[in-house]
Amino acid sequence: MKAVKTKVTIGVLSTLIAYVSLNSLLHTTNPELFIHRPEDREERQWIATSKSWLDRKACRWLGFCGLAHIRFVGRRFGHHPDPDDDQHVIQPDLDWEEAWNDTKDRPEDWTDDERILREIPDYVIEYAPLVHLFSGEQFWPCDIAEHLYHITPSLNYTPISGSEVEPTLKHLDELNEFQGGKWVYLTSKDNVEDRPEWLEGEKNMPTTGSRPEDGFEDNDGWVHHAGRSWVDGVKDVIHDLKDWFAPGMKADLERENDYRKSRWPDLALAKNNNSWRGKYHDELRRRAATKPDEKIRGGKSDAPAVLVTVNKGHGIVDAFWFFFYSFNLGNVVFNVRFGNHVGDWEHTMIRFHHGKPKAVFFSEHNFGSAYSYEAVEKLGKRPVVYSAVGTHAMYATAGMHPYILPWGILHDQTDRGPLWDPTLNSHAYTYDPKNDTVRASNLTPQAPTAWFHFAGRWGDKYYRLGDKRQYRFVGQYHYVSGPLGPKFKDLDRKKVCAGPDDADCVIKHWLGGTDNVRLATTLDEFEWEADNE
Repeated sequence: MKAVKTKVTIGVLSTLIAYVSLNSLLHTTNPELFIHRPEDREERQWIATSKSWLDRKACRWLGFCGLAHIRFVGRRFGHHPDPDDDQHVIQPDLDWEEAWNDTKDRPEDWTDDERILREIPDYVIEYAPLVHLFSGEQFWPCDIAEHLYHITPSLNYTPISGSEVEPTLKHLDELNEFQGGKWVYLTSKDNVEDRPEWLEGEKNMPTTGSRPEDGFEDNDGWVHHAGRSWVDGVKDVIHDLKDWFAPGMKADLERENDYRKSRWPDLALAKNNNSWRGKYHDELRRRAATKPDEKIRGGKSDAPAVLVTVNKGHGIVDAFWFFFYSFNLGNVVFNVRFGNHVGDWEHTMIRFHHGKPKAVFFSEHNFGSAYSYEAVEKLGKRPVVYSAVGTHAMYATAGMHPYILPWGILHDQTDRGPLWDPTLNSHAYTYDPKNDTVRASNLTPQAPTAWFHFAGRWGDKYYRLGDKRQYRFVGQYHYVSGPLGPKFKDLDRKKVCAGPDDADCVIKHWLGGTDNVRLATTLDEFEWEADNE
């Protein structure tokens, strides 16, 4: 027995030594093998910030980083500090509320051609989405003007002198003077784990919507349509799909796999519900079949949405509805949270062809899903969108939404929480990606445009390992860097989905249908960096 134990011990130690040696050799001879995301390029410097020798070695060789910092998930994120604690406090100042009107643009000075370029078609508002926020949400929609009031621009981790650039909607693009803006981060002045009020945005919860009989519009405009099942969806082969699927692409669409799947849905895959997602699809279909309270309409939030329309030619207009949150609360795996970040941009895009809605794209983390307009749930003519708790990822149905990891370990959750009507408070723009020109629209002619061109991140840079708030496990960080802004969300996309033109984009014809979701590659961010060198 002792001999067996000795052999096992020697075997384990030999394997560990071989692993560490091989790992070290590969790190030295071919470090590019270990670069899967931008953070990996700074791996050595990041690990070196830890004051613990044991932590640095565990992180370097085993991938367990900041284990002493791990805290299991509580009922709510963060804590309110003791009133006597020394913390950053901003006195009430409503100057930021006027930031959206701080321009000298005069519509009466526009030429006829300029008016055409700035016009938002009526049908964009007519078919605007309605958003169900999660009923138990902690981090609600926020105003980017207020967000800027609570941040300090930083070049990586070093604050940029406040006298150099004023971080306002009117001047934010001036931060691009610092290395093209690529390494600029809008860093919170507060410790986000102290749950400052501006970060949670509770005051921006949508108001209770008016009742249909109040006369806002005729009652038929608020009839609920639950969305299509696969049985209904396969009956609606889209005959004009080729006209709007990917305008301007020279490829033979009939040879493209995603086009064929969008044109002729895979019935076998629709019927097959034996995958690990099966039980979740059952839940999605069950919840989608329930009708909401027909007496409630979408309410107004004090946090404005941002509408950007892009004319793609060929009779095609893409209407991007952007929603901003000051904090993204990451999801939980085995009672440990990953993926928090300051600043969060989400969007839904509706593609129109000659004024008719054809498809809807829902952004979900670094990927997303596309549906035909007929497939999605609607109130009247308006698509209904579900915002996931914490992450604010956008989905077409209420329920559980697993992603990335198997068995539903990592999943989003949506429900029929407060209904938000973004048309009641929004700032609208038109954008021409060919000459990189953004214009305040005829709907909000005073809206500033400089902020749109900011090329940096709308939140903190991922915290150092030496920061007690940070840890990393199996390559997943507790805190990651804030996101890029709307300009960098593939506004010039040819297909409905975000991402490279040659990536698959399957348009679903029913809710809870196929699992064809286009995953963004890890190179997307590098490609953006290369374009902005």
